[in-house]
Amino acid sequence: MLYRANFNTEVKYLRKSFQTLEEASEELKNSRLFLKLLEAVLRTGNRMNVGTNRGDAKSFKLDTLLKLVDIKGTDGKTTLLHFVVQEIIRSEGSVVDSTNENAKKMPINTKEDDFKKQGLQMVAGLGRDLSNVKNAAGMDSDVLSGYVSKLEMGLEKVKLVLQYEKPDMQGKFFNSMKIFLKEAEEEILRIKADERKALYMVKEVTEYFHGDTAKEEAHPFRIFMIVRDFLNVLDQVCKEVGGCRIEHWWALLDHFG
Repeated sequence: MLYRANFNTEVKYLRKSFQTLEEASEELKNSRLFLKLLEAVLRTGNRMNVGTNRGDAKSFKLDTLLKLVDIKGTDGKTTLLHFVVQEIIRSEGSVVDSTNENAKKMPINTKEDDFKKQGLQMVAGLGRDLSNVKNAAGMDSDVLSGYVSKLEMGLEKVKLVLQYEKPDMQGKFFNSMKIFLKEAEEEILRIKADERKALYMVKEVTEYFHGDTAKEEAHPFRIFMIVRDFLNVLDQVCKEVGGCRIEHWWALLDHFG
């Protein structure tokens, strides 16, 4: 039977998919740099909105990250994301610099270049830290649940075939199918448990960042898509910041000062 031949492959795919969703949820909640970046965005937004009813925000939805490139500074080119990235680079670079004994002996210009380089490497590496998030963004919850249902339906067909067994039909086929049925039933129970755990963790991380998840029920993996798209934009901004001369780099910070 084709179902039996493909069973292990499909189970392996589902198990890996649910594991990726679990790890993606953990990555988002536990990434120090990602949380630091969110804090920097919130802090910068509040600073820009001082005196307005939005000047004391405590949180924001991750969708806002995709709008950071639309907010430009006084030069009309530097975006709010450039500013936030430069702030994080400066902060991360100073952390690395404080632990580097050799940096203390460098000339000031060399030290600043090294300072920027170290911080930039940290920020540009965020995509690697959130690799499972990017993988999870390409998944579809309906497709995954459909695969699980397909496995269950296939199992019902196996049971139907076994109903045709008669006392005088004892043989290798029916015996092997009985063994397969028992193992497959146990495997599907494990897969369904993996699915419940993964979806719970996705819901939990969505609540962590967005609060009420009711609006996200139609697209439960949307949070991963948002972060993936943001990481693509962040990668481009890091390349642009990395191409700036050090004196120009510091000057850019003034456009949002």
